[in-house]
Amino acid sequence: MKLNTKIHLFSTLLTLLIIGLMNIGVYFLFEDMAYDSEYNQLNTDVDSMITALSKMQEKDDPATILRTYIPPSGGIRILDGKGELQLVVQSVEELTTYQPYFEQDERYSIGSLEGTPVLTISKPVIWPNGEVVEVQTMKQLIDVGNNLDFLRLILLGVTVAGMLLMMASSVTLGKIITRPINKLINTMFHSRISGKYEKIAVRPNGKDEIAQMGIAFNEMMEQLEQNFKKQEQFVSDASHELKTPLTVIESYAKLLSRHGFSNTEIAEESVQAIIKETSRMKEMVSQMLVLAKSNGKQQHNFELIDVNVLVEETLKSMRTGYDRNFLLKVNGPSYVNTDIEQLRQLLFIILDNARKYSEKDIKTTISESEEGTTISIMDYGDGIPKEDLDRIFDRFYRVDEARNRKTGGTGLGMAIAKDIADRLCAKLTIQSTVGFGTTIHIFLPSNQILMDF
Repeated sequence: MKLNTKIHLFSTLLTLLIIGLMNIGVYFLFEDMAYDSEYNQLNTDVDSMITALSKMQEKDDPATILRTYIPPSGGIRILDGKGELQLVVQSVEELTTYQPYFEQDERYSIGSLEGTPVLTISKPVIWPNGEVVEVQTMKQLIDVGNNLDFLRLILLGVTVAGMLLMMASSVTLGKIITRPINKLINTMFHSRISGKYEKIAVRPNGKDEIAQMGIAFNEMMEQLEQNFKKQEQFVSDASHELKTPLTVIESYAKLLSRHGFSNTEIAEESVQAIIKETSRMKEMVSQMLVLAKSNGKQQHNFELIDVNVLVEETLKSMRTGYDRNFLLKVNGPSYVNTDIEQLRQLLFIILDNARKYSEKDIKTTISESEEGTTISIMDYGDGIPKEDLDRIFDRFYRVDEARNRKTGGTGLGMAIAKDIADRLCAKLTIQSTVGFGTTIHIFLPSNQILMDF
């Protein structure tokens, strides 16, 4: 069953139930008010009649007195202590066979005679002979019955009219509600068929849930499209990058196959080239795996660390490993809440990058502010052109292809650094001047918030 049909059916049933309960309540309320009004009026007349009967002498004719108080379209009966009929006066013959029913300890009843309600009041009175008799006064409530019949017709008409109006409104409302959902379904269907990331038209200022759903869908489709394009670009770049070392390995392998090891010089050159390209390809695959794993959630171990100590330990390892001069300048104690191992990895990547593209000293500065801690790593290399700064963190992007080939770069290091920085809620910024060098700033906010990636 379609959602529109379900909404229509549910709205109709709910409306019918509400209107029905309201009309039933109105009907019974009016009925009780009408009966109460008639009872009060008749009870007053009965009290006057009993007063007159109490003053009656034996010589007086009771029927004459009773006829004075007989209600219109009604009658009066006198019953003795045994319940036997003693006297009857009535204005309509139909009441002859009518027998009222009284609940226990009740002195009045509402019955029905040929579809007309009948009000009966029964009260005791002392007869002139000293006997206590029962006086039953009956009145056909013709006007009340007609009014109740008319009220039933009105309420029935109101119910039918209300139900028809509600059915029409529910159909309209159902279409309004399901229209954006149908658009969403059709857009998803066309996207699946065409392979494109289509979006739906959404009111820019919409605040309701339907508009928010459309906005969320469009944002999701945009993100999926961006991720798909990045994946395509990544696969394309990876294929291109891996093809070069594989081609080199294949060429030198064929050279060895043709000449064997008879020519020692060629054999040595081929082996060294194969080793070099194999190492570079191994590093590239390893870094690609790191980037691939970063797409899933990773566990963090955030703790308060001494940044100065961490940076000094990292620089010491770099000095030992590459026999280079790595300088450190600090402006006082610095502590930050972060993941020490991931920050260490981030420092290694940036320091190694600076080492590759600079033959001079590498200078690291740690500065503290109210907002957080900044680690600045500066090299005195060739620098990066201004037009290339925005693409430094793109995967496989190289500022200088020849220089990167010489240094063995894969174009993935800075992309991995940016991913690690995002996981640490850190911010990477680059300042560079061609011919003077490059400075990369790692900003670690003091109000560190742990995020899952």
